[in-house]
Amino acid sequence: MSVRTRAVAAAATLLIATPAFAQPIAPSVQKRIDRILRRTPLIDGHNDLPEQLRENYKLSVEGLASGGAEREKPLMTDMARLRQGRVGGQFWSVWITGTYTGDEAIRMTIEQIDTVTRLAKAYPDDLELAFTARDMERAHKRGRIGSLIGVEGGRQIGGSLAALRQFYRLGARYMTLAHNQTTEWADSGTDEPKFDGLSPFGVEVVKEMNRLGMLVDLSHVSPATAADAIAASKAPVIFSHSDVSAINPHPRTVPDDILKLLPQNGGVVMVTFVPAFLSSDFWAWSRERSAQETRLKSLYSYSKAKVEEGLKEWDAAHPRPDVPISLVADHVEHVVKIAGHDHVGLGGDFDGIDYAVPDLKGVEDYPNLFAELIRRGWNDKDLAKLAGGNILRVMKRAEAVASSMKDEPPSMAALEPAKSE
Repeated sequence: MSVRTRAVAAAATLLIATPAFAQPIAPSVQKRIDRILRRTPLIDGHNDLPEQLRENYKLSVEGLASGGAEREKPLMTDMARLRQGRVGGQFWSVWITGTYTGDEAIRMTIEQIDTVTRLAKAYPDDLELAFTARDMERAHKRGRIGSLIGVEGGRQIGGSLAALRQFYRLGARYMTLAHNQTTEWADSGTDEPKFDGLSPFGVEVVKEMNRLGMLVDLSHVSPATAADAIAASKAPVIFSHSDVSAINPHPRTVPDDILKLLPQNGGVVMVTFVPAFLSSDFWAWSRERSAQETRLKSLYSYSKAKVEEGLKEWDAAHPRPDVPISLVADHVEHVVKIAGHDHVGLGGDFDGIDYAVPDLKGVEDYPNLFAELIRRGWNDKDLAKLAGGNILRVMKRAEAVASSMKDEPPSMAALEPAKSE
């Protein structure tokens, strides 16, 4: 989950109205892309469809064969468009807001996991649940989209390593250590820090994830938390949906000093398509718009219509900055520049964003990014690494680390009670 204004209906209208700027992909280029993605599955690190089904469709997984864009509250994902986008594997995010804690957070996370399992059961010709890298490769060979589960927020374990273990048993294969809120054991990148990184319990969480074979996801966390987690982890880490600070210093992007740690760790930054993370101009526009919305709500607390009218006028006078697909490629290439071709992947964050890059408006559009990188001279080997080769390697290494730790007992570390302020 990246940008949560929750004005879903309004955002959907904006998405539909967004013009498409991509040039048609030349047949020879499309043929080359198809050849690469037949050999190596395109594995995306983060898609929020399960949360959208919870929020807007009462947890129903029906009606997703095609036509997601035509819904009253449009989706960016359906089976037909996954196929059109040549997607071969997907980490489905099971997210709840970090304001939920304790047992309630655990229950709601289980409900989200259940949504993913029902989704795979409802579309067996398209989706296949996966638990290992080999499962992903097998699903791809069968012509299905390998479906994994990622828990997006450390608070979702309710401070319990037993809950972490049970999430793993239910199929979760990564956990993001924090979301927008600093947890009781890990600093978020978008909240006040408490620990200058990870607390001692947070270090134990990372070690237990290594023992299980669950990937440590560092999107959303502070640079200090990322550094602590990389130091504590025996397995490669991931950033399931992040961009780079050198191009846009948003708190949700990854600074170069963290990128430099990835070659030794073996981890991967899965570049995301969130306009505010990609573009400093778009980030500035979104901050100004949020400030205007707050002002209007203060002025017209008695009238939602007046607030909407005022925002419409502001939008007309302040057009959204363009975010071209070339900027996404720039972020990809910056990861490569600092960390190398072995440490980059893709994590679109579709159905978790309010605005889209015009040429990446849904899961059908991944080929547009590959065409842009081919235009820049990328070879097939490096494109395959970006598509899924790197994340498959990370998964295999995490599984090997877990195997080496199989005789270690489960951690019984407990979260210390919060100190009264």
